[in-house]
Amino acid sequence: MFEPGNIEVIIDDTTLRDGEQTAGVVFSLEEKKRIAKLLDETGVGELECGIPAMGREEQASVKALVDLGLNARLLTWNRAVVSDIQASIDSGVRAVDISLSVSDIHIERKLCKNRNWVKEQLKVALGFAKGHDLYVSIGGEDASRADLDFLVELMEIARDQGADRFRFCDTLGILDPFTTYDKVLYLAERVDLDLEVHTHNDLGMATANAIAGIRAGARFVNTTVNGLGERAGNAALEEVVMALKHACHVDVQIDTGRFVELSKLVGQASCRPVPEWKAIVGEKVFSHESGLHADGVLKYPGNYEGYDPAEVGLSRHMVIGKHSGRHGLQDRLSGLGIDLDRLEADSFLARVRNIAQRRKRPLSDHDLLRLYDADRKVA
Repeated sequence: MFEPGNIEVIIDDTTLRDGEQTAGVVFSLEEKKRIAKLLDETGVGELECGIPAMGREEQASVKALVDLGLNARLLTWNRAVVSDIQASIDSGVRAVDISLSVSDIHIERKLCKNRNWVKEQLKVALGFAKGHDLYVSIGGEDASRADLDFLVELMEIARDQGADRFRFCDTLGILDPFTTYDKVLYLAERVDLDLEVHTHNDLGMATANAIAGIRAGARFVNTTVNGLGERAGNAALEEVVMALKHACHVDVQIDTGRFVELSKLVGQASCRPVPEWKAIVGEKVFSHESGLHADGVLKYPGNYEGYDPAEVGLSRHMVIGKHSGRHGLQDRLSGLGIDLDRLEADSFLARVRNIAQRRKRPLSDHDLLRLYDADRKVA
């Protein structure tokens, strides 16, 4: 049974690996260093930082991150191939993810092999890695479409040969949270080996599936800042952490107050600006326009805000437009040094709504000041 007070969830952020695999995204070395440092400063426990087998430039990049001396454990991604693992060793890391295809679809139609070949591949690669005293996560590519009993068999081999955990990958992002829970629980109940969940957002459920996997017994979870990643992306770091904290009452000891700073950094480095409405870190997610909501928030923020916006580095904003009410308008005007009584505010609000309707947008502070000055001249 999921007991929030008795579990430790470890974030393994893969912004620098799977995040950079977003089509068209390239991080410079300096950007990688800045991202790695900020992730480390926020308290993220692990960083998956690259693929050394790509070549000397990637190996040098990983080595530069190792040389930063971060508190976070650095891992690299590798195929279940000895030469890949050797490239990671040469880059200075002491922890690796060894990925192997585990679904029959991939085994037969991508690798043109069979299950026995996969098991031997696992034994050879894992034996080499543990022979070099590496921390090893076995990554089950396409695990969400694999036969569960075959996964159990692979996990038992991995456990017996000293693997430290098994990564359950929903590589195509095809699962729902209920199925994710069932599959991860099935594995957790049968093999005494730490589990990690790696989820993709193709159906818009990466965060929900990550949470479901944790509730089913996974202790590690992959994330990326802003949900970067292949195709529709991965589970977003900021969403997973805040969902764990506020929906599951699990505090992973992350400095969430720096999430907006981190989000903007990755958004700029990836040339993928963060949408204003992006969950958790979007600049306008604590904006209120509706009269009922604005009035409720002004009376007590908890009426319409699940947590304090300052918790993630944001602030509340009253939008003045077609749907605004008198209390929201008076609050916004008060911040501009304008105090109106009830009758004045009602009259002013009518004009505000009319203008917003015609322009199809809310009024800025400049708009409000010009309208107020115009009214005073007429008066």
